[in-house]
Amino acid sequence: MPYVSSWARTDISLGVCLPWSLACCKATDRRYGHECERHSRYRAGVARKSHHGHQRTQKKAPQLQQVNQTVLQHLHPAQVEVAIYRADALTQRRGLTSELDEMWSYVGKKAEPRWLWHAIDHHRGTVLAYVFGRRKDEVFLELKELLAPFGITRFYTDGWGAYERHLDPEQHTIGKAHTQKIESKHINLRTRIKRLVRRTICFSKTITMHDLVLGFFINRYEFGGAI
Repeated sequence: MPYVSSWARTDISLGVCLPWSLACCKATDRRYGHECERHSRYRAGVARKSHHGHQRTQKKAPQLQQVNQTVLQHLHPAQVEVAIYRADALTQRRGLTSELDEMWSYVGKKAEPRWLWHAIDHHRGTVLAYVFGRRKDEVFLELKELLAPFGITRFYTDGWGAYERHLDPEQHTIGKAHTQKIESKHINLRTRIKRLVRRTICFSKTITMHDLVLGFFINRYEFGGAI
């Protein structure tokens, strides 16, 4: 019988060589309480730490902002005018409409999830504010407090329990049809920041570095800050 390599199996009829890990099985999702966790065999190992990079990054930490001040400064007080507008234009004039969602990542190992909670302008797709934490109500309340100065009149979400418990039902709309822009924002983040990719050897070793890296990216490319 011919020898078959331990890392691959060959399908003679099709002439296709597959990695042994893919030929045997695929990763499965599990649940860690009410938060997402991947299979234990995909947990990242311990890697060497770069202290110099860590120090340089921490020096810039005081420059980070969690609220988009550029958008906030250009908001005008409500004005009473008699005019006829299209329905979508009228909604936009009455106040900001926002999409809310949370994105999963982890620190050290996948059993330690770290969620990015953020809100974007429903019409322009600009990030308004963000926070980091677990997938719990108190973290969402921090984001809600940061959003208060924007005077948002309509929230679009995927129906996660924290939104239903803490948002006014008259201002809350549930449905994936209204959260496509923020879902696309998640894809862009995972594409451009390698430590956010689900299957990768790159990951954050500390909560500080995780929050700083994502914070720098959002401040630079969403808020327009010179970081």
